[in-house]
Amino acid sequence: MYTSTQIKLSDHEFKLISNLIFERFGIVLTEKKKSLIVSRLHKLLIKDGFSTFKDYYNYIVTDKSGKALSLLIDKLSTNYTYFFREKDHFEYLSHQVFPELKIKLEQKQISTIRLWSAGCSSGEEPYTLSMLLDQYFSNQLDSIDAGILATDISSHVLQISNAGIYGIERIKPLPENLKKKYLIKIGKENWQFNERVKRLLLFKRLNLMRSEYPFKGKFDVIFCRNVMIYFDSKTRDEIVQRFSRYLNPGGYLFIGHSETLGRSNPHFRYIQPAVYRKFDD
Repeated sequence: MYTSTQIKLSDHEFKLISNLIFERFGIVLTEKKKSLIVSRLHKLLIKDGFSTFKDYYNYIVTDKSGKALSLLIDKLSTNYTYFFREKDHFEYLSHQVFPELKIKLEQKQISTIRLWSAGCSSGEEPYTLSMLLDQYFSNQLDSIDAGILATDISSHVLQISNAGIYGIERIKPLPENLKKKYLIKIGKENWQFNERVKRLLLFKRLNLMRSEYPFKGKFDVIFCRNVMIYFDSKTRDEIVQRFSRYLNPGGYLFIGHSETLGRSNPHFRYIQPAVYRKFDD
């Protein structure tokens, strides 16, 4: 039996694992992340009987099912989020973007509303988007083709998102009127989103490193916040270029406040901090 103190991560093993993560998922793991890898993986190595990280690495790269690789990224993904995170984004969405879309609907310029939460983590962002969409368009949604796609690389967090169940501490940021309208109490400490919210959402696993995304149509809004900070500049540029391909002309891209596209990005023009708009085709 091996204990956590007996399994060390050598520089060579760290390089093997970090290169694998970068090649498959575009995520850059610096030397500072060595302790994170050990802390998040050591229990898994002990449980499955691996004596070294090299043995574990060899198992992953020879596993044709892909389940081992999926579990690896589940363990290493950072999934920190909360409802109405970076509140100014949601205010801009409600006061600027939704009114624009409503006018286009009324003028028959568009017939659908599509939003994408890329890197949705445990679901707080897409559920926030769904509540706001329902709040703004209200009963119109019964006659509008509207939907929100929520994707993440981690199967584990997608299961949490899809269930839509959150503890009382997690829902504290929500205004009381939204809690009453959209949440149902489950047991003593948990709350679940009702079908009025969930009907607008579709959760799917997606690796943003794919050269093409499996979408039939385009989106009016893409939220990809605090995700690209884990990529190098080349990977970020490639993903932003793909985002532009899947956005309608004039569509919006919301990123994290610690991220930037630069003012001279060829695909988007700067609107306000962390908000960009696709150049019209």
